[in-house]
Amino acid sequence: MDQEKIREAVRLLLEGIGEDPDREGLLETPDRIARMCEQIYGGLAQDPAEHLDKQFHAVNNQMVLEKDITFYSMCEHHLLPFYGKAHVAYIPDERVAGLSKLARTVEVFARRPQIQENMTAQIANALEEHLKPKGVMVMVEAEHLCMTMRGVQKPGSKTVTSVVRGAFAEDPSLQQMFLQMVKG
Repeated sequence: MDQEKIREAVRLLLEGIGEDPDREGLLETPDRIARMCEQIYGGLAQDPAEHLDKQFHAVNNQMVLEKDITFYSMCEHHLLPFYGKAHVAYIPDERVAGLSKLARTVEVFARRPQIQENMTAQIANALEEHLKPKGVMVMVEAEHLCMTMRGVQKPGSKTVTSVVRGAFAEDPSLQQMFLQMVKG
């Protein structure tokens, strides 16, 4: 990341809204924002393979679900946060990833400017590509500050997106089991 460009952009933004970037409370803001961007947008420099390529042999080829994975992301349209929970399931084909690797995969994609619909698909794509499972289902529930702070101003509303692939798409009972497990 180009820290100097970020600092310059923040100074220009502050001036553009009518603030004085040299005011005591704002003096260090450009530097703070530049450092914050390293964390918030750190997924841009990450490859999900670094998490999903470490796998283990498993005899259980039933559904594996990691639910309630908390995430924070940034809407690419307004650069405002959206946050919520991701629920990620797959049906292994004799290989499983460590459970923390599913949460780390969610983080890779959440730490990029984007839209929730794409993030949901990216998580599913990464699981399919690296785990080669029999099926994948991903559901993301999030509140978008672009809807609560501005525009329609509806705090508490949630957007739910899902992607269903393979055995989950072919067998509606697997989708029902996923939903029951997520709600349970």
